[in-house]
Amino acid sequence: MVAAVEVRDARPSDADALVALWRELSTAAGLPSRLPAPPSPAAAEVAVSKHLDDPFGRLLVVELDGHVHGMAYLRRTMISPLHDDSTVTVEYLHVSDTSRRHGLGKALIAEAVAWAEHESCLHLAVVAPAIAREANRFLARLGLGQAGVLRFANTHTVRRRLNAEHAPNLLALLSSRRSAIARRAVSSRAEPESAGK
Repeated sequence: MVAAVEVRDARPSDADALVALWRELSTAAGLPSRLPAPPSPAAAEVAVSKHLDDPFGRLLVVELDGHVHGMAYLRRTMISPLHDDSTVTVEYLHVSDTSRRHGLGKALIAEAVAWAEHESCLHLAVVAPAIAREANRFLARLGLGQAGVLRFANTHTVRRRLNAEHAPNLLALLSSRRSAIARRAVSSRAEPESAGK
């Protein structure tokens, strides 16, 4: 019997499944993730409700035999600040580890393409972690090439690093002060000697 695959917009009642998928996504490959920690199901329910009325974004789920096993967030935006063309960007594309090889990822991408065509978007972009080799191979087979690397951090971390990079190097500052003091000491000793001659 062939498994039934259905892609649809997420509903608030999908919150538990979406939180479980986010947990998997944020611990993929067993490496620490920079993604935000999974929300509570109540917070996810509120967030999903907001997406239902968003004309520029869709939160999709994919079901396998009536159970949610994957998700993707679609966002419609301009391809760049200098172009009139718009694009659909697929973010947070994830299929549960236990449900791979059933065409769920392909079904999510097919829905993204259908929405892009419906919205007259000529381009599709998909964000995938650089370490997700299998996902990147899958996307390459669909004709999606690498266009850049998305880096992610919280603003506090970036602010702290910016301040550290722009702060004077303390050791270099102390060294230059010691050198200046030594030069002044040498020149002040040399001045009385030359004055006495």
